[in-house]
Order: sequence, then C-alpha cells, then structure tokens
Amino acid sequence: MKIISVRSFPARALAALVAWVTLGIVLGSPATSRAETTPWATNEGGRMRIVALPPEPDGTVRGALQIEPRPGWITYWKEPGDAGIPPQMVFSKASGATLSHVSYPVPKRIANGKLRDIGYDHPVALPFELKVEDPGRPLTLGASAFIGLCRNICIPFQAEFSLALAPVKGTPVEEAMIINQAASKLPEAPSDDFAVTHYAMTQGREILNLKLRLPEETAKPQVIVTGPQGHVLFDGINGHQDGDSYSLDMPVGKLPKNYDIKGKRWGILVIAGNRAMETSLVFE
Repeated sequence: MKIISVRSFPARALAALVAWVTLGIVLGSPATSRAETTPWATNEGGRMRIVALPPEPDGTVRGALQIEPRPGWITYWKEPGDAGIPPQMVFSKASGATLSHVSYPVPKRIANGKLRDIGYDHPVALPFELKVEDPGRPLTLGASAFIGLCRNICIPFQAEFSLALAPVKGTPVEEAMIINQAASKLPEAPSDDFAVTHYAMTQGREILNLKLRLPEETAKPQVIVTGPQGHVLFDGINGHQDGDSYSLDMPVGKLPKNYDIKGKRWGILVIAGNRAMETSLVFE
C-alpha cells in the first residue's frame, strides 16, 4: 500500500482547509431551516457528508461527519498509526461558529504488512459539536472536511459543504437518529470496573508502565496510547493479569527532540471484549 505520512501531509492539508474557509462567504438567511443533511461528496475510495441539527438555545450545534469507505478501503482514526491521514474539519469563523470538539468511535487495528493502521474498514460517523454566537439567527455555514481513504493507494479526499442552520420547534428525527447512533459507538469514560489505576514512566522514560482494572471475564485487552501528534504506542509487553487487574509495559520509542513530558496529556484507549474505555494520562 502506498501510504502518505501523517507527519508530512496534514499541515499542508490544514492550510488548504483554512484558506478555503477564509474565502468562504457566511451569510444570514431569511429562510428558516431544519436539520441539515448535505449531499454526499464522492471519490474513488468512498463518500462523505455532514449531518447537523438546528442550534440549541445555548448555541450548541450537534452534528456528525459521515464517512463511507468503499468495500476494501479504509479511513483513519484521530491518530492513524504508523502512517496515514487523520480526519480534519474546519468551519468558517466569520459566522461566529466555533468547533468545540470532534469525537471518534472505537477504531480497529488494521494490519498492512509491516505497517499498523488504526481506523475503520466500514461506514463510520464522527460526532462533533459547534457553538454559535447567536442561536436565534439563521445562517449558512461553510465547512470543509479532509480525510484519507486507502486501499492499494492512499487518496487524500477534501470536500466543501454548506450548512443552513436555524432554530426550529421539535427534534428532526432522522438526523437525530444518525447523530445519536454515532454517539453510542464512542468509547465509555472510566468507571469503577473499567479504568486506568496506575501509570508511570520508568527506565529513563523509555517505558510506560500501566495498570488497568478490566471488566469481568475479559482477556488480554488492546491498548493504544497517543502521545505527541503522530506518536502512537501499540506494543504492550510483560502483560500480566490477576483477576480484574491487568498490568503491562509499553515501549515509548523515540519522542520529538527536546520533548518535555512534564505537564503533557496523553490519550489512552483500552479495548476489552465488547467494551472500550478512553481517558487521559496527565504527567506531572
């Protein structure tokens, strides 16, 4: 597979997105709008579109970027693994809309020869939230999405969308179902029976030692740790399970030059059976 490195491409891609959105026109519209489902944008590897609900009274707009790879193709998680293109979304700022966050359903590890991808080989929807300054004013909002779709080659896929948003009475059923279903596929937060109970850098910060509490009757978990952008820990060693407790070491690998971990926040995703938990590791 021909892969485009996550370290070399996204910066240029993001610049292109920002340039497009900066040039985009965002206008108030006298027409009332309901929920917005944009037309599909397509390319050789699949298609994508945006679904969004009307603004809530506090200015929150819930939406989702739907991505449907063609059979045999994949798209990527927020950290794509050894190489690849993570999803990016940009919304025009002139309207007073701000992207609060994008969430990611539980991905899978996809073997590709010596490379290890993290992503989706099936349709996926990425939930997001916007904040608008004036939820009572109809507006047309420019948006741009950039993803990678890969099979034998990796194809960068950028598409521009226009969202007409306005408050309405009631909840649009079809769009709400799409967004709620996407939210149901997100990893859960830590809980009493599923959590990170200890973490520490050891051996001169070459090893991340982890201790986990796992749900009952689950075997060896999959653990993915995300550090600085483009740096992912896959390989757990010295795994040991004792009842609901599981410990392992993860080689950190080569961090960016002069990287100071103090005060940094890394992400961790633990997949155990049919459950997945995501949280942060904060290094003091």
